Amino acid sequence: MSLTLQRIAEMVSGTVEGDPTYEVVEIRPLNSALESSLSFLSDSKYVQHLSDCKAGALLISADLAAQFAGNRIVVDNPYLAYAKVSKLFDPEPAPEVGIHPTAVVHPSVRLGVDVTVGAHAVIEAGTVLGDRVRIGANTVVGANVIIGADTCLYPNVTIYYGVEIGERCIFHSGCVIGSHGFGFANDKGVWNKITQVGNVVIKDDVEVGTNSTIDRGAIGSTVVGNGVKIDNLVQLGHNVEIGDHTAFASQVGVSGSTKIGSHCMIGGQTGFAGHLQIADGCVFTGQSMVTKSIPVSGMYSSGVPVQPSKEWRKWVARVRNLMDLQNKVKKLEKQMAGNSSD
Repeated sequence: MSLTLQRIAEMVSGTVEGDPTYEVVEIRPLNSALESSLSFLSDSKYVQHLSDCKAGALLISADLAAQFAGNRIVVDNPYLAYAKVSKLFDPEPAPEVGIHPTAVVHPSVRLGVDVTVGAHAVIEAGTVLGDRVRIGANTVVGANVIIGADTCLYPNVTIYYGVEIGERCIFHSGCVIGSHGFGFANDKGVWNKITQVGNVVIKDDVEVGTNSTIDRGAIGSTVVGNGVKIDNLVQLGHNVEIGDHTAFASQVGVSGSTKIGSHCMIGGQTGFAGHLQIADGCVFTGQSMVTKSIPVSGMYSSGVPVQPSKEWRKWVARVRNLMDLQNKVKKLEKQMAGNSSD
């Protein structure tokens, strides 16, 4: 597929500086772009690559445009423009609309128009699939599930019974939605399972990465708000609530009944204890350990950045000695207080 720079500029509200009729057929990074490629520069630290860049055209901001001699589309936010244009060059094959002959679809299932159900998929009783829903091969959708229009479930996704999913959502292979939450009552050392009678409610425009899991509510719903983006290998416990447009990097774990606000950004391997309240707009850097509620938006950290092993060992040794040092300081303070009273 080839596109003129003028068409691309119109799509991203940009201005062409160069030949508006010039055509590109792909998107590539700066260091591998060809004359037939469109590329982008969103960070000034990569300006040094412009002198060797062979791209046919570049998405670039006004303050950096003069540093590239070729065709340019000048935009306010090159990275956002790249995101919009990338959809036009998507190489993913279009699905074959219809029900594969090996799929198992219960007679009571309600199907919208142009629904796709792949090979060996299973759709259980009472489920509703909206218009243009796409169910990948080997995916299982349990009973009484509701899936909104234009939502895509890639192969090998599992949606448990009673889950509600909005429109334009994406679920990548291996993710599990609506499995039982981790709920047990201890009786003299024996764990008794608490039946998880709630469900999961996922709103519109949510994306869930490969092998991520969202547990159903113990009582009531686990809720994921509009526009939430969840990376691979993320775990959301039962009755967790996530506000609109919050994003999770890989390997985040959120314990049961914690509520995270809107427009938060959660770095990789961050862990949340249960029953917390997190304010809107919080940013947690990677490996943060969140054990208390956060009532004020801001950036929070608790992970230890990497350093040379020799320095790290010295740091650990100093930390181990802090208690002894504190006791010595207290002892000296008492001595000084006694001397001053004399």
